[in-house]
Amino acid sequence: MGLVTFRVMELSDTQKATITQWIQEGRSLAEVQGLIRETFELPMTYMDVRFLVDDLDIAMAEAEPEAEEKPASDSTEGAAVEASDPEIVDDGGTGSVLVDVDAIMRPGALVSGTVRFSDGVSLGWQLSASGQLGLIPGDDPEYRPNPEDVQAFQVQLEDVLRQKGF
Repeated sequence: MGLVTFRVMELSDTQKATITQWIQEGRSLAEVQGLIRETFELPMTYMDVRFLVDDLDIAMAEAEPEAEEKPASDSTEGAAVEASDPEIVDDGGTGSVLVDVDAIMRPGALVSGTVRFSDGVSLGWQLSASGQLGLIPGDDPEYRPNPEDVQAFQVQLEDVLRQKGF
């Protein structure tokens, strides 16, 4: 956690207050990650933001459980992906993003799984013990999901991991 402590010390009191406000408004960690990058020009990993929120002792807003229940009712669309319950997120119109957690984790990963983007392309993902989230290249190593799908993936991954106790 030395890196996270460094990041917290880098932030001014005003920046810390702004981040606290964003969380209290009900924004997800993925949204806060983007806002920190855009507003403060500080690149932070998803896990950096998660640890930052913990270090600042900020309570997450409780508006999220309602959003978690809606995708569960649609989960029959992707029931064939794995034995665990996949989660579907509407990305705003063109399709949906499906996130699943592996029953057996990939070697070297704290947690891993698969994601199907709205264009139908599936990739593996993993979260390392150091907090680095990465997509594992599929059949087309040049494939890049659209930014909306990446955002939906990060938001859904946060919810799925929280439900599973990570």
